[in-house]
Amino acid sequence: MKTLKFKSTINCGNCVSKVKPILDNHDKINSWEVDTGHEDKILTVKSDSISEKEVSDALIEIGFKAEPIQ
Repeated sequence: MKTLKFKSTINCGNCVSKVKPILDNHDKINSWEVDTGHEDKILTVKSDSISEKEVSDALIEIGFKAEPIQ
């Protein structure tokens, strides 16, 4: 399993509740979490097969951004 990290625009609990159905129901995501206390709002996604672009695209569709952290 790989771990992907992103700088995101998921700023608060309300934002988390908006992305939760998308990320929870994505068939390629095993687990995810976001650190809204970190200044870069770090989103961590664990998956066997999802790409950074797929995560970013899923969030863009609902109005959020996620930039991969290398």
